[in-house]
Amino acid sequence: MSEQFPPRPLYSEYLSDVPENESASLDQLNPIPGFTQPIIPFGITHYNEQFSSRQDAPEASPILGERPLNPKVPIPRSTRPINHTSSGRVGRACENCREQKAKCSGHRPSCHRCQDAGVPCSYGDRKREKMLKQLDEFTAQINTYETLLRDLYPRLEASLAQHVDQTLGRQLVRPQSPSISFSDGEASSYPLGITDHTVEDFNRDEKVRAMGFVGEHSELAWLYKLKRDLDCESSTPVVETPDRASVSISSLNYFLDDSDISSLDHVELSRRPPQHIADHLVDVYFQTVHSAFPIIGKGVFLSQYRSFYTNPNVRPGKRWIAVLNLVFAIAARYTLLVGDGLEGDGDDHLSYFARAWRLSIDNVALLDHPNLQQVQVEGLTAFYLLSTGQVNRSWRIIGIAIRSGMAMGLNLRSETGSVAQVSKETRYRVWWALFMLDTVLCVRTGRPPSTDPAFCTTPLPIPYVEEDFGVQGIVQIIDNLSIRNNLMTSLLTSGSGAGTPVGSSEGSTDSINLAKTGPRKGKEAESTMMDLNETITPNISLCFLYGVDLDILMREAIQTLYAPGATKRSWMEMDITISNLNTNADKWLSRLPAEFHFTNLDATATDPFVRQRADLGFRFYNTKLVISQPCLRHLAYQPTGTSPGGALCGTMAGMCVQMACKMLEMLPSKPDTTWLYGVSPWWGVLHYIMQSMTVLLTELFTRTTPGTPEAVNLIDKIQKALAWLREMSAKDSSSQRAWLVCMDILSRHGEKFSIEIDPRL
Repeated sequence: MSEQFPPRPLYSEYLSDVPENESASLDQLNPIPGFTQPIIPFGITHYNEQFSSRQDAPEASPILGERPLNPKVPIPRSTRPINHTSSGRVGRACENCREQKAKCSGHRPSCHRCQDAGVPCSYGDRKREKMLKQLDEFTAQINTYETLLRDLYPRLEASLAQHVDQTLGRQLVRPQSPSISFSDGEASSYPLGITDHTVEDFNRDEKVRAMGFVGEHSELAWLYKLKRDLDCESSTPVVETPDRASVSISSLNYFLDDSDISSLDHVELSRRPPQHIADHLVDVYFQTVHSAFPIIGKGVFLSQYRSFYTNPNVRPGKRWIAVLNLVFAIAARYTLLVGDGLEGDGDDHLSYFARAWRLSIDNVALLDHPNLQQVQVEGLTAFYLLSTGQVNRSWRIIGIAIRSGMAMGLNLRSETGSVAQVSKETRYRVWWALFMLDTVLCVRTGRPPSTDPAFCTTPLPIPYVEEDFGVQGIVQIIDNLSIRNNLMTSLLTSGSGAGTPVGSSEGSTDSINLAKTGPRKGKEAESTMMDLNETITPNISLCFLYGVDLDILMREAIQTLYAPGATKRSWMEMDITISNLNTNADKWLSRLPAEFHFTNLDATATDPFVRQRADLGFRFYNTKLVISQPCLRHLAYQPTGTSPGGALCGTMAGMCVQMACKMLEMLPSKPDTTWLYGVSPWWGVLHYIMQSMTVLLTELFTRTTPGTPEAVNLIDKIQKALAWLREMSAKDSSSQRAWLVCMDILSRHGEKFSIEIDPRL
């Protein structure tokens, strides 16, 4: 590599052949001033020579004939005739030509190039069309993922929910419609009324202890919050007494737990009413209570009851006598409200209850081991106390009843062969009756439910009346869990709604589940289920099933919206949860058979299901109010300057007021307690009226301008509720207390709305 080679002369090959008179033309290759001459590396003179020949081409033309500077190799043309001509560039090439970057003729349905090659020709979608199609597909996928995330989000643990918030930020919910739209208020941290602490000593005195703690999903807590804020804003605030009774929630209590239950010790245990009175009371109980809370088996009880009154040698046990007296007590309480003339014949409801208490609760409930009759005694006791306004006592007793039932395994599916199928179904109904009664008391007191769904596998009650439990097909559905589950799915999922007959089996068969039972058994099960599904007609048991389904939703709402742990959740989380719960409530209503629709409840209706329709109607509006009330409260009590909370919050707050109005619209314009107790759920109608009244008062005093049509409409509904409370006060002390509480609020703060208060009240 150390050898030095002399530089190779440039253009030596051509200079020898150029005439002298042409040598000056090489001066044209000198660098142009202002430009740097490129350095030509060693070994590429061939390219430089070609470049030089092209530069000299115009002047070298005279000698091209002697020696061509750049000889061309002739390329033979194809002799095959071309049967098409190109008219220039086409607007769109086929996919084959585009992939091979070849010129396309653009002919349809096949270009000439594809025809010559004998391959399929396809133009496909344009780029813009492809992008739009992909955009639609991606949008559909995103919507699917958002729907899935909405369903899963409320069930996530706090840490996982926080991780989702941090990852997705404000893109968690797409503003597609007002029902799911969020604004800057979605991240508001203003409390919804949920609390994880108490501000009152519930052991302070007897009055407070009688009421006990009241949670945030009770209408009493809503009313207390409203009254406290109105008193604080009033120019003439209420003077506080030393015992602070004016600021205690017990000052608004219209329950009767602070009243003593007298004469429990002075009662004759062996006394029983004459048979004609007993028959009437038993009939009243099964007509007005049993369909909603089947705590006892109707067929077995009636058989034992007839034997007890017709055979003097029959000596039933103390617990059965207690069950009988509780049936008498509940029915006697009802007859007192409707005034059917039995008050002077036989004992009053307190005497029947005292007899039952002495026989089975006083010295038995806490020490003796429970059996099925004891569970029934405790459940009936809780219902009786509820019907008499003893809500706090009733809540305590239903807790005992549920624990007794769990001690007997009623919260689990029974697979034992030693118990008859009919008896199993009766026990299932006992459990669900306790479940529903516990839900009622949970909402009344604002306290948590006594049961956890994770520990309950009791099958849902079948939609057939008890008198038909012995039918072979129904026995099979009780015994076959696969058929039972598929039947429930057909009723509660794809179900029969307004446009589907009750007996329709469309979408009711789960072929996958049936296949698991084996080919032959699966086909038999499917055939049996379809036959039974077609025979389902509206009945009280079907109504009970839909009531259980609605109460399951109510419990989910309470646990996700009002539990103390919800204080750690963001407003966006609450919005999503409320939206999902509201959607589920609407789906429940859409599945309800037409025979149970309650939107047109007629005061003069004589159809056999008017009581069931009224019960489901009040329960549905009750559930809607519990779901939507946090939004109304959020807007009603938000501090000045804070964000309104988003479109969904406003929509749900408006729906809350609308549901309260609809609940009152179920009642006739003219108060009639005979109709009320004969049609409505008489043990809870006071709660429903007060719940709607509280929502309307909140809307009126916090979000309504005096003199507007909205104010006039709200005042009209409030006065209607007051008229009903006044009418009910004649025979119910709890209703009288509720009426006085409402009158006190209106008399103090209703002046600016010109609410007329009857001076005789």
